[in-house]
Amino acid sequence: MNTVSQPLDDVTVRLREPHDLAFLRDIGRVFQVFDQQDSGNVGFGVDTGAEKLFVKYAGARTTQYGGDPADAVVRLKAAIPAYAALEHPALVRLRDHFAVGDGYAAVFDWFPGECLHEHWAFTREEKYTNPRSPSCRFQQLPLPRRMETLHAIFAFHEHVAHQGYVAIDFYDGSIMYDFAHLSSMICDIDMYAPLPYTNGMGRMWGSSRFMSPEECELGAEIDEITNVYTMGATAFGLLGGDRNRTLEGWSGNRAQYEVAWKAVSADRRVRYPSLSAFRLAWSAATDAG
Repeated sequence: MNTVSQPLDDVTVRLREPHDLAFLRDIGRVFQVFDQQDSGNVGFGVDTGAEKLFVKYAGARTTQYGGDPADAVVRLKAAIPAYAALEHPALVRLRDHFAVGDGYAAVFDWFPGECLHEHWAFTREEKYTNPRSPSCRFQQLPLPRRMETLHAIFAFHEHVAHQGYVAIDFYDGSIMYDFAHLSSMICDIDMYAPLPYTNGMGRMWGSSRFMSPEECELGAEIDEITNVYTMGATAFGLLGGDRNRTLEGWSGNRAQYEVAWKAVSADRRVRYPSLSAFRLAWSAATDAG
């Protein structure tokens, strides 16, 4: 695969072919770039002089995306209503969005965190073992800190359900963690969609570690019970046992493990019937110590 290195202020952007990114200089000085995404988007940290912003842009031919940039533009435009409808303290705030020629840009608040799944920097095994990996460092945090992040994620997704949306493509790559200030933020809900929603792809967007069986079944209903599975998988991802979901790898209590295990049942009928029911069961398990 041919790539080009394109200097831009304090960074170098790697793309499949040159692309005009001059619009970023109208916003501020680019100090960071995220150009290894497989979504067709490229992200930029931009300093306006008064504040820092995150700019997500679709329209360039990125190195990890083999599709048509026009399709990435359509997806980014389609994501904008979800950020407006699902505004929440746990979700990064959308500030602006606009067309840039044939491309499209969305501007968010900057969050000084690290992605908990840096697949471009660490292999799957290194994610759990390399002390520089954000995921490995997160697992070393005291349990109450990890619980804070998990509770915020659960609260946000209950909010998602109440707003009539379903989470699609949520995984640990959607979570940013600020190790300096011990806080987290959900950074990517681009694929979230209003209900009702039917699986029209077969194997949908997402990480297999977080995906329910119906997210691989063409024509299946994708709904709140699907997201119960996602939240159970998230509990395993943040509290241990991500890869094998054994009690031995779990750092929460036994009652919480049983709630998470029920949530990730392959049989939808066994899962909790709603995210509110899941959160209620989780709270009771947490109180049980």
